[in-house]
Amino acid sequence: MLYTSPMKTMELQIEQIYLDGSAQFSCPSELIPATGQYLLADSRSDQPAALILFPRESTPAGFRSAPIEGFHLQPGARLLARGPLGHGFSLPSAARKVALFAFDDSSARLRGLIPMALRQNAAVVLLTNAAEEDLPEAVEVQPAQALRDVLQWADFLAIDISRERLPELKKALAGSNLPAIQILVRAPMPCGCLAECSVCALTSARPWKMICKEGPVFDGVDF
Repeated sequence: MLYTSPMKTMELQIEQIYLDGSAQFSCPSELIPATGQYLLADSRSDQPAALILFPRESTPAGFRSAPIEGFHLQPGARLLARGPLGHGFSLPSAARKVALFAFDDSSARLRGLIPMALRQNAAVVLLTNAAEEDLPEAVEVQPAQALRDVLQWADFLAIDISRERLPELKKALAGSNLPAIQILVRAPMPCGCLAECSVCALTSARPWKMICKEGPVFDGVDF
């Protein structure tokens, strides 16, 4: 059900760095990840870790990423990237009441679902405690504490959360009448589907799942 596409290795270039830590990249269209998918990019610096790039939104010549932490990037730099990797979100065509829940921080990794939902005439509510900018007027913003009320309304819920906070999410959802749910689970993914290094293992699922390959977006039934 979830979207995946053939993996490629290509060069991308940093066009602009934003104040929130996101970046605008130019790249071939086939390298642009779908919402929830990611790229693994070589920073070509003295930092050994690879960049995990999630899209915030697609643009005509590339994409704007979600905020990137822990790397010092400069406009004009060129990176070698591999992807798109993993499974992304798949918005049900019948969804008319869409809720997006940024459990940790920015809603950037969920933003790509907004135009998709609006195109199918769905109402959209974003749950977040972070300051948000550049949202369409049609999107209603509610604090995370409104989750219980929104769950009574929504027919589809997309969540972005770090692996470490999954127990908190389960507690927050317990006892609710749940809509269809898809969850983007974030974790370090150093091998990017190649080596099954298990660094990104999702041990709360049975059997264990590798977030880099079997995620990072999972159906709620997997939990």
